[in-house]
Amino acid sequence: MHWKISSELNSGNNLKLLATIRDADIEYPEINTEPRSKRTAARAIVTDPKGAVAMLFVRNHGYYKLPGGGVESGEDIEIALARELLEEIGCEAKITNEVGIINEYCGVYGLFQTSHCFVAVKVGDTVPPQFTDDEKANGFEIMWLGSIDEAIEQVQLDKPDNYEGKFIQKRDLIFLKTAKALNGPRL
Repeated sequence: MHWKISSELNSGNNLKLLATIRDADIEYPEINTEPRSKRTAARAIVTDPKGAVAMLFVRNHGYYKLPGGGVESGEDIEIALARELLEEIGCEAKITNEVGIINEYCGVYGLFQTSHCFVAVKVGDTVPPQFTDDEKANGFEIMWLGSIDEAIEQVQLDKPDNYEGKFIQKRDLIFLKTAKALNGPRL
């Protein structure tokens, strides 16, 4: 299948570093080891024409997260984002702005991850998501929250019960607040 995403931007590869998150930032004992693996990810704050924000609810661990995921070897970040949005929230989107990047040092996993985040608007119809077996096992559900403010409030209220969820909550809250500051309450 051919993945495409339309964009008003010149390049998604020169984003501003917004934060670096480590184990101690999620109140977890710091593990000072060199990362054994590195991963690049693409994420988006996707709105529909009415301003609702697409989020994934991870039912089994009690948190919301932005759609997106890993960039495959040799894959362009915007192409990876298009693929992930279609797989996770069942839609195509037009990138309208850059939010920034966040580096995560996940000591327990020995992982260094760089997440690139964009603001995008849903285009066209939606199709059913194609969740992975792991996403299904974790109870992933698509939720369209009424606004960026509602998305921020929900992520702030989350109580993730796992290590990964605590990183995601911290990361996605920074992305959501930065996007609101850059774009206003109606992305």
